[in-house]
Amino acid sequence: MLRIGSLNLKNWLVMAPLAGITNLPFRIIVKNLGAGLVTTEMISAKGLTLGHQRTFKYLKSHPDERPLSVQIFGPDPDVMARAAQIAIEKGADIIDINMGCPARKVVKTGSGAHLLRVPQTAKEIVSAVRRVCSVPLTVKIRTGWSPDQPVALEIARIIEDCGADAITIHPRFATQGFSGQADWSIIAKTKEHLKIPVIGNGDVFSPSLALEMKRQTACDGVMIGRGAVGNPWIFMQALEMAQGLEATPPGLSERRALIMEHFRLLTLDMGEPRASKVMRGLLLRYTKGLPNSSRFRGTFTGIKSLESLMSALDSYFTTLEKCSNSSNVQTTRSCRLAS
Repeated sequence: MLRIGSLNLKNWLVMAPLAGITNLPFRIIVKNLGAGLVTTEMISAKGLTLGHQRTFKYLKSHPDERPLSVQIFGPDPDVMARAAQIAIEKGADIIDINMGCPARKVVKTGSGAHLLRVPQTAKEIVSAVRRVCSVPLTVKIRTGWSPDQPVALEIARIIEDCGADAITIHPRFATQGFSGQADWSIIAKTKEHLKIPVIGNGDVFSPSLALEMKRQTACDGVMIGRGAVGNPWIFMQALEMAQGLEATPPGLSERRALIMEHFRLLTLDMGEPRASKVMRGLLLRYTKGLPNSSRFRGTFTGIKSLESLMSALDSYFTTLEKCSNSSNVQTTRSCRLAS
């Protein structure tokens, strides 16, 4: 179990905020597959305070995904504080401040990872949000802006002193983006010096790596990002391994059912035309590594409706099942999907 402020999570696994990925449908799926906490896509504090309806859509939630962490970003302490209040009014169970995003469009506004270069502003933002935040407050950071500015521990101490309830560390520099290897020793070092929970993040692409990060760093929780895209079963598998069990890979029928459920939820959330476009990209992730997947990618790219998706999936998975019947396909579990 992981405790963040007054909130007890059912386990120590957290789904990272990912732009274009951690929308409501995906959050429901990973929650049902074992994630102890899910997080919205990164939300503009300015957009919330200005009442932009497009920004407010990111706050759409459902009881099945609770507790829900809402991540906000921005350079202004007062605006961030007001945005936090709005998110809480809309049902946020945790407010998370982004101080790690390296995207140019975010950094150039003075937000995200840029705040690692201005500790005083970072302090003012956390303090301002803490004063008005009636729910647990967390902050996500990186190791620093660049290798000549390794400020993770300094910033983490500021964050703790300002009253945050937990901190997440992605141990890469902002200038690295997602290149190179995450330095987990930074997580361990920060954990040694803080009293609040430390959540590790970075390069967790398998359930065994989730356990290994926890073992190596003594972190309180593990946040999984890209490793869950196309493989939301990673949370369930990590929990199985933590209990000393063998991680159970999804069988073909379970994989097909989850894909269909994901598309159904996307369609309910954003309409069939847009859901079809989103799903085309996700299908490449869901089928990566499966036999003959490259042969079917041309079929998937032409999908424009639920009917065409069902037809393509039926054709592909039926072929796989026929080819695999004689090779002892993995036994499937009952899908834990949202109703």
